[in-house]
Amino acid sequence: MYHSHFGLNQAPFKITPNTEFFFSGGNRGSILEALIYAISHGEGIVKVTGEVGSGKTMLCSMLQTRVPGHIETVYLANPSVSPDEILHAIAFELQLGVESGTSRLEVMHALQEYLLKRHAEGKRVVVFIEESQGMPLATLEEIRLLSNLETHSDKLLQMVLFGQPELDVNLREPRIRQLRERITHSFRLDPLEPEEIGEYLMFRMRAAGYRGPDLFSSSVVKAIARASAGLTRRVNIIADKALLAAFSENTHAIKVKHVAEAVRDSEFSQNPPERAGLPRWAIAAVLVAAGAVAGAAIYAVTRSPGERAGPADAVLAPASRAPEAPAPTAEPEPATSPGSSLPAAPAPADAASPPAQVEPGATPKSDDSIKSIASDRVSASGRDQPALPSPTTQLPATGAEAPAPARTEAATARDAPQPAEGDLLAQRLAATTDWLAREAEGTYSIQLLGTGNEAQLKHRLNDIMKFIEINDVFVYRTRAKGQPSLTLLYGRFSDRKAARDALSRLPAFLKVYDPILRTVRGIRTELQQVRGS
Repeated sequence: MYHSHFGLNQAPFKITPNTEFFFSGGNRGSILEALIYAISHGEGIVKVTGEVGSGKTMLCSMLQTRVPGHIETVYLANPSVSPDEILHAIAFELQLGVESGTSRLEVMHALQEYLLKRHAEGKRVVVFIEESQGMPLATLEEIRLLSNLETHSDKLLQMVLFGQPELDVNLREPRIRQLRERITHSFRLDPLEPEEIGEYLMFRMRAAGYRGPDLFSSSVVKAIARASAGLTRRVNIIADKALLAAFSENTHAIKVKHVAEAVRDSEFSQNPPERAGLPRWAIAAVLVAAGAVAGAAIYAVTRSPGERAGPADAVLAPASRAPEAPAPTAEPEPATSPGSSLPAAPAPADAASPPAQVEPGATPKSDDSIKSIASDRVSASGRDQPALPSPTTQLPATGAEAPAPARTEAATARDAPQPAEGDLLAQRLAATTDWLAREAEGTYSIQLLGTGNEAQLKHRLNDIMKFIEINDVFVYRTRAKGQPSLTLLYGRFSDRKAARDALSRLPAFLKVYDPILRTVRGIRTELQQVRGS
């Protein structure tokens, strides 16, 4: 109903999982990468838990689209069945042709033969089980027995259990302690924090085709965060109804009153979930006791100890286009060489150390290191990242109900027809060649990352196009460690201070690559060295 009013080409907040709207913020992207790693190595049973509406089904859908091609997946949406029925359900999904009355032993034999055949072909089978907190304990035990199917060196069948926190309670039962010991990787989807909710809202809007300024002020985001408790399904329901309320008033400004109307119209408004931690009555008791002791203690207690530092709406400082002027004579430039395109270790913005290539193939040795590696491989984690403002866009001041900003040149550019997805990398390569040929040598840019995986970079560019003006993104071909590589740059800044300010405000998901400042002069020198090598 409100699609044309906001310039959308599809509904942005449908609760049906759509992988085009997968948001990798809030640690979702890192968990996805860690799951892909765990499945690719085929060891043990994997468990993913999260509250109702936290995004488990979306994560499961993304996982099925991202696993390597040699892995065959089986999806079970309703595992509340007996041990024999779970075997028949898997056999049915694999199209083994067993009859409903076939004995358990015969089904197990047919399944083992099929798995051995797949193993001989270099393929593996993974079973995704949703709502596994409702699985009877006897069926959970059958899952453990299925995980025993193996060759002398490899497991033939792997399981990934998705469930609500009650699954952890079930797994603590002494009767199935053997299954608990088989779980090698365990992940939890936590509710989104308020700042992540702001990023999530605008990501969904951009993914649905919206190209205007931010619609959700900080006060609106906080209201949605309070009402939803950070659960993505509730965020979707509230945001959808708030957009409808704004449309009914013929306005594009989403206000707190629209959120209040949306919450009142939602079933969960009468029974909000509690976040992890003390119950509300206990928190209130602590506050009262602290007030009786001293006024200073009230201040200390009422501050949220888990609150994240920094404002939720921190953005890059706008910068003007660099003038065509001679480059500074004493400006240090980070040294680069054909063997390197990103810093080998975190370095200050004006460091002169050579950049180190992002290597996505690192192998963690434990569950904790899996999560660490996954966060360092965000570039492969899917389509969802926090919005990155254009350095040429003047952003409005934050605050309650900030008025929509006047249209800017960058905002107008965002409304223009976007490049075809398949041609985007070629267009940015050509545009970067032209930019480097005419830009002043003293102009600064921020080197975000380097990669030898061209398909991965194309995927990243398609993501970035949703959040920022694509004309502020530059790509050029170089060499790293003797191999062809691509380097991704963001923005153009007239002086080092403006560039360093922008660098310090980069979102966390981009800082994992240790971005550095570059000058046009230094990039030209690098390309000359590559051509001469």
